[in-house]
Amino acid sequence: MAQSSRPQDFLRRGGLTAVICVAIALGLSLMRGSPLDRQLVYALGTGLPIWLLLDFGRFAFQHDANRGWPEGWRAWVLQVGGIGSGFVVGNLLGDAYSGWSTLSLWRQSPRAFAGYLLVSLLFSAGVSYFFYARGRMQYQLRQLAAAQRDAAEAQLKLLQAQLEPHMLFNTLANLRVLIGLDPPRAQAMLDRLIAFLRATLAASRSERHALAAEFERLADYLALMQVRMGDRLAVRFDLPDELRGQPVPPLLLQPLVENAVVHGLEPKVEGGRIELSARRQDGMLQLSVRDTGVGLGQAPSSDGTRFGLDQVRQRLQSLYGPAASFDLQAAADAPGGTLAVIRLPAQEDAR
Repeated sequence: MAQSSRPQDFLRRGGLTAVICVAIALGLSLMRGSPLDRQLVYALGTGLPIWLLLDFGRFAFQHDANRGWPEGWRAWVLQVGGIGSGFVVGNLLGDAYSGWSTLSLWRQSPRAFAGYLLVSLLFSAGVSYFFYARGRMQYQLRQLAAAQRDAAEAQLKLLQAQLEPHMLFNTLANLRVLIGLDPPRAQAMLDRLIAFLRATLAASRSERHALAAEFERLADYLALMQVRMGDRLAVRFDLPDELRGQPVPPLLLQPLVENAVVHGLEPKVEGGRIELSARRQDGMLQLSVRDTGVGLGQAPSSDGTRFGLDQVRQRLQSLYGPAASFDLQAAADAPGGTLAVIRLPAQEDAR
């Protein structure tokens, strides 16, 4: 609903109405030179009943569940009834407090009475319209937020749909080369590829999966690469038990691992090692991919490299905004190596 029925929101609206009434009473008292207390009684006696009648009265009508306000003729009945009732109640209370009669003003000076009536009705209408406009604005803000969420989800699905064939095409290209050089290893690589795709299919269709599942998919992929590279590729995983259940987007680390193999280790004659690790630090989940390859700027650049890194950045931005970060730098403890680090909010007690 546009206007929440929670007690704190109800009281907040009432408090805001009271502040508006006090401001108007103060202004009328200064302009007319009349006692402030009398103006306060008239203003509060008019504004607060209008607020109560509108806030509770809207539930007596069939109203829009999103806006929290009736539509069409029901909205007019509610506003006219609320304004008229508030005007009558406010004048009765003010007259009783001051000992003055609003009707006597009409008899003595119809023009002055008309001016007073106009000011009162404008004030009442202003209070009514404020809450109506506020409800519509909140509804539009929620609609905008929902549209932004839908756009972000669509972008993530598009990025994921692009990532999966990108990885598959690279693997098939490598398999094609290996078929001509070493058919038995090509057969083993094809068997690994089938197993990898079978295991990845279900996980890649979900929005989140456990970090342990992400590491298992990476282990499948690296086993696939080891068939082709043999002893030139060494792998090390470091996943603490308390972080195994942390939810992460599927295939988040896949582009980083693929880049480490294709652009870091393959150009190096003796190959090297890839290390994947997870840590919790200051409420953040830190995921690292470190390789001992040729290093940044040494491997030939390609569109594939840019796609992989851009894909990681865009997914993090869409899912976490400024709360997540991605950093790519030279590995300080491995000459020529590269370190990729992702930081995203950690979930408490995810096991």
